[in-house]
Amino acid sequence: QVQLVESGGGLVQAGGSLRLSCAASGFTLDAYAIGWFRQAPGKEREGVSCTSSLDRSTYYSDSVKGRFTISREDANNTMYLQMNSLKPEDTGVYYCAAHRIVGIGLARYVCKDLRGFDYWGQGTQVTVSS
Repeated sequence: QVQLVESGGGLVQAGGSLRLSCAASGFTLDAYAIGWFRQAPGKEREGVSCTSSLDRSTYYSDSVKGRFTISREDANNTMYLQMNSLKPEDTGVYYCAAHRIVGIGLARYVCKDLRGFDYWGQGTQVTVSS
């Protein structure tokens, strides 16, 4: 059974840190481009950070650049999002996702191609208090 399971969300004060994890099962994550997305109340889901499958190039949205870091651990079939210096505007439900596209330099493209993602996690709530 193909599955992505997120963990690590929670309530944190502004300036704090959280590390989100996303464990994949039923498929091999390293063959996929991966991404983290978030959806704030009343807003559309947006790409926060993505990385290509082949060259591991990365993309970060302007709002998180310099504060968030995407990574993956192929041995554990798991992806991560390290979030530092959190702000109240980072509040939302965070989703991990996997995209079957293969190539290099595709991180920004896949982060804009939400409909192209093949698998999605169930989401984890992140709340940043001021």
